[in-house]
Amino acid sequence: MKAAERAAVEAASENWQEQLRRGGLEIAILLSLTRDARYGLEIIRHLEEFTDLVVTEGTIYPIMARLSRDGFVSAEWRETGAHPRKYYRLTARGRTRLNEMRTAWKTFVTQIDQLTAAAEEK
Repeated sequence: MKAAERAAVEAASENWQEQLRRGGLEIAILLSLTRDARYGLEIIRHLEEFTDLVVTEGTIYPIMARLSRDGFVSAEWRETGAHPRKYYRLTARGRTRLNEMRTAWKTFVTQIDQLTAAAEEK
């Protein structure tokens, strides 16, 4: 494979992986809120600790605003440390949404696994 072809394949692979990360970001954020309320930077750190999802503040806060508008999370300001922080908590509607997303995710993974197995058969 020529260098230009290899570079094109690598770029396509990176783009595909980025699309996967973006597609899974909402479920990952909701999963990070299942046990406790967290503030934005804490959500980012949690995702970094358990995944390779690289999320910036410029990405997380618009998503959190949308999730809050949609009623999936609630937000409250808390005085902690040197300055107040906005903590996000999963709402009952958010838990329902998360359960639906988990079911859809598992179904999708099962379907891809079936296709992979069929492709590997000789």
